[in-house]
Amino acid sequence: MFARSARVIALGVALALSFSSPAHADRYRDAQWWISELGVADAWQTATGKGVTIAVIDTGINGNVPDLTGQVIGGTDVSGVGAANGQTPLGPSESHATQVAALAAGHGVGADGIIGTAPDAKLLSISISFENGTVSADRQISNGVKWAVENGADIIVLSLVMNREWWSTQWDDAFLEAEKANVLVVVAAGNKGSGTDSVGAPATIPGVLVVGGVRQDRRVSTFASTPGSTVTVVAPSEKLPGATASGSRVLWNGTSGAAPIVAGIAALVMQAHPDLDVANVINRIVATADRIGAEGNVDYGFGVIDAREAVQADIPEVTTNPLGTMADWIEMNRADDWISTDVDVSVPLNPEPNVVASENSQFDADIAKSVRTIGLPILIVGGLLASFSVAIYGIIRTTKRQTPRDPTV
Repeated sequence: MFARSARVIALGVALALSFSSPAHADRYRDAQWWISELGVADAWQTATGKGVTIAVIDTGINGNVPDLTGQVIGGTDVSGVGAANGQTPLGPSESHATQVAALAAGHGVGADGIIGTAPDAKLLSISISFENGTVSADRQISNGVKWAVENGADIIVLSLVMNREWWSTQWDDAFLEAEKANVLVVVAAGNKGSGTDSVGAPATIPGVLVVGGVRQDRRVSTFASTPGSTVTVVAPSEKLPGATASGSRVLWNGTSGAAPIVAGIAALVMQAHPDLDVANVINRIVATADRIGAEGNVDYGFGVIDAREAVQADIPEVTTNPLGTMADWIEMNRADDWISTDVDVSVPLNPEPNVVASENSQFDADIAKSVRTIGLPILIVGGLLASFSVAIYGIIRTTKRQTPRDPTV
């Protein structure tokens, strides 16, 4: 399987294993402090996300859980091991996609449960599995993005992070397709708490909206967020209510949750302003965020999301994406004869704490294999050169012992 040759894991910006509780659902609705404090309820007076489709490229949404019934209208699997409709949760983090989906477009159950920032938006579930998939991680993401674009997504959510800033040319092709189709891509910045000390792809891709995380006091999270120059805005990332794939509920942490909160707010903007392109949707979110510190700083980006202002404020339109474009990046950074390649680039993703040991074991095995296949010939040649050097040194030493030294030296 692919993961055994690439040390890959994990939608890894989530820290979702703590705070599980059988408490009444009111607890989870009450925990969604951003609904009132960040203007979401006010924004609902104008828009609720109706007519907007959000694609979640993740472990596979279980659309049958109470908070999501009727919300998933389509999907696919790009891992090679999931269900055709993308709704069979995969991998050790199988609830991840369901938790992400609920924060974007959950409708709760009456006055209880988890309600998304865009409760009337619809969802597409695109299942991936880096642990067991038969397709490379890079190929899964590029295929997932393309499928979402070609099947009606208005917004794509990627709550995952790579342990690298760069990306393969496969991604050039996919993200450029999304850009040309006027599809907004929202990605998580990552979490310090799971080892992401600096943002990696896809949060380094030009034109995507990168979301960092804050606590309820609006201070940046010290463990459920990663700083970086590409952070666009910040949203709640601690003690987030989550709908699990089994139908229960938990509280979890991570920018994996902050990203769908912002994606849902973008859906509100799209419904309220249907004539706007992605550049202007992003601009409204950026221009109305509550600034903390210098504009565009590495912790908060342009500030804390403000849903009411993003939807209702009078914001002048722009002609270019304030976050740049993939088209311009390709023109500046790829060779003139660049074409999309099908060569898979297997690279590590940021491991979650519970899989570090097993992933390191595989990494050691990969290093050993590299020594056998590449390093062994180098070691043999190096050994011959070392032996030759020792022989030459011995001859020189013998010659010196037989030749009187100049006493002045």
